[in-house]
Amino acid sequence: MARQRPDSPSLFEIVERPDFSVEKRAIKRGQWPVAGLDEAGRGPLAGPVVAAAVVLNPKRIPAGLDDSKRLTFAQREDLFVEILGTALGVAMASVCAEGIDSSDIRKASLEAMRRALVGLPLAPKLALADGRDVPPGLPCPGEALVKGDQRSQSIAAASIVAKVMRDRMMTGCGQTDARYGFEIHMGYATARHRAAITAHGAVTRWHRMSFSPFRLDGEEAIPTDDELL
Repeated sequence: MARQRPDSPSLFEIVERPDFSVEKRAIKRGQWPVAGLDEAGRGPLAGPVVAAAVVLNPKRIPAGLDDSKRLTFAQREDLFVEILGTALGVAMASVCAEGIDSSDIRKASLEAMRRALVGLPLAPKLALADGRDVPPGLPCPGEALVKGDQRSQSIAAASIVAKVMRDRMMTGCGQTDARYGFEIHMGYATARHRAAITAHGAVTRWHRMSFSPFRLDGEEAIPTDDELL
């Protein structure tokens, strides 16, 4: 007889928090240093995809590391500073909108993670990548962890660094061109952003022209800002 699910909700919601267990197992296998890899900016209509690689110091792991999406702006900023001050190595890399358009967002994200790993000041023996894919061309073995930023503190640290850096880059775009409000929505497809695109067109150096709504099969594409002049 099949067991029926209870009608009452759980008293406590179980939330997974990242720890250092995956890294500890790698250390026991002789795979140290271990780098965490993650990216920010897969979904927006504008801006680069930014990746980070972080090798944490096992003796100085910042408290509160978590998936960057589950942290507040202030928490990310504080942890960003602490990660930079305590980690054994931190590196960042990005692929711009044109680079994304020339391939696709998945390949661009993996390439950004590869570049970040190569940029570390020490050579990792293992790379832990958030998601289902190991970036091709890594100089060391790699392991993909689904929801890795909620399982591995190294990946969580990389997610924070990537998110903070990308937000700062988009804030700079907003200061350069105030029409689109990049500093508010960070390039995501909010109502304000879509309205600005309709009014002013797309900025080809910032907007991802291979993304909807810029290129739709069988439909007229939104013009660029140059085409509106």
